[in-house]
This record gives sequence, C-alpha cells and structure tokens, in this order.
Amino acid sequence: MFDRLRRRLPTRERLHENRWLRWLAPHLAHPRLWHFSRRGVAVGVALGVFFGLLIPVAQIPFAAGMAVLMRANVPAAVGSTLVTNPVTFAPVYVLAHRLGKQLLGAPEAELPDLEHPPPLPAEAGWWRTVWAGLLALGGPLLLGLSILAASAGLLSYALIMLFWRLKTARDWRRRKRRRT
Repeated sequence: MFDRLRRRLPTRERLHENRWLRWLAPHLAHPRLWHFSRRGVAVGVALGVFFGLLIPVAQIPFAAGMAVLMRANVPAAVGSTLVTNPVTFAPVYVLAHRLGKQLLGAPEAELPDLEHPPPLPAEAGWWRTVWAGLLALGGPLLLGLSILAASAGLLSYALIMLFWRLKTARDWRRRKRRRT
C-alpha cells in the first residue's frame, strides 16, 4: 500500500515544474515531509485530525501548512482532515455542542429552539436577536470543538505511535523466527 502511495507522490522536479506550487517548492522539497516514518505519520495524522475537527472550511491548507512547519508527513496530514466529511460533519458538531454546553453548564432553556424560531422584531434591532442566538450556539460549540480536536489529535498521535511500535516489534519477532 505504501509503495503505491509513494509512486503517486509528487517528485521534487514535478513540484518545481508546477506553476502554482513553484514558489512553495523549496519548502515542500524537504524529504521528511514525504517520508513515511513513525513520528512523521503520527504528527501528520494528529495535525490533520486536529484541523479537520476544529476548522469547518480550509482544513487542508492549515493542516498541510502546519505539517510543513513541523516537518510532519504532508500526505498523512492532508488525508486525515477527512475525519469530517458530509457524513460525519453533523454528528461531530452536535457532539461538540453538547460537550461544550455540558462544560459551560448552560441550561436547556437558554438555548434557542431551532424547530420554532422566535419571530424577528420589526424594529431595526432584529440583528441583536440573531446575534444572541448565534452566540448561544457558538460559545458551547467552539469550546466543544476545541476539546474534541485537541483530544482526538493527541489520541490519534498516541495510537499511531503505539500501533507502529507493535507492528515493528511483531516484524522483528517474525524475522528472528525465520532466521532460527
């Protein structure tokens, strides 16, 4: 699987030839950005999961940019941003909102009723009602997303480091058995 992926990754020459990426080519040409090492993949996936959960749009540029800065695996960072997609987006955001609401201790009555929204006032200050509703949703959602993103990023890092180590130890044992 990794061999097929390596063949599809752009080479240094292809980066220099691409007119859109030419200005980034010196930064993207570092070998650690494309090498599948335990640390590089773990950090890349952690960054991708973090930005995939925290930011609703433009997750890929943020994850790739941080992967370049931290010398992590760029394909792992970009691919793991897909943790939020059209199927998982709504459940993740509902879970994050409930988590934030629970942590803030916001009672149910303070939250706006989305099924029966209040009528907008006729005066010019109707936007204040809308803004208050957005803030009531936004505070718990932002807190919940931050906690989910940080914890999921750290958990994915730890799990990849652990599973990679277990796989390496298993491979060593198999090679040792074959030699004997």
